Amino acid sequence: MSLQFLRNADGTVTGHNETNGFTVTHADEEEVKRQLYEDAGWAYTPPPSPVPPGQHRFLLVHEEDGTCGFEDERYAALRARPPEGCVPADHGYFALECERQGKTLLDAVAGTVAEVRREHGVVMNGLGVAGRPGEWPGTDTDACADADGRDGDAAGRVAHLVLTAAYRSRRLGYGRKELVRLLDATGIE
Repeated sequence: MSLQFLRNADGTVTGHNETNGFTVTHADEEEVKRQLYEDAGWAYTPPPSPVPPGQHRFLLVHEEDGTCGFEDERYAALRARPPEGCVPADHGYFALECERQGKTLLDAVAGTVAEVRREHGVVMNGLGVAGRPGEWPGTDTDACADADGRDGDAAGRVAHLVLTAAYRSRRLGYGRKELVRLLDATGIE
């Protein structure tokens, strides 16, 4: 089944279900999506309401080697007392769904990562953004290990990700200070 969405010159959106030919056009994109999902027999979940100015919504995850799930004992205190504005969530791994205050998204993330590390000893290490397949070749015990060590392919991927982050953050208006604060929040030595 294939659903297609097209923005029209007049500001409306047209959705089309190729399987049965159902087509709908509406000024509200979410209404088009809702009707197409209903036609396809899929559950529709409306998007969350926008956050107020100065608030940021994000998902923080803790993924290590793929062996520790949401119920792992090391998360017990964090599940019982999460940071204000965060709710523990099972995404196949431990995660925090957060809505926190900050000057920027990076500021809110860095503050939350630092608080979790300081209060619970857990370094949240991602935002739940899926990597590319094969991005981290490794062994069965360490999803991020690389057979050729610190100077091999995995090290090249780290360098790539850091350089890409620096480039993209600069384009978004973030500077060195914000990036260093985020790195410092992880406790990296």
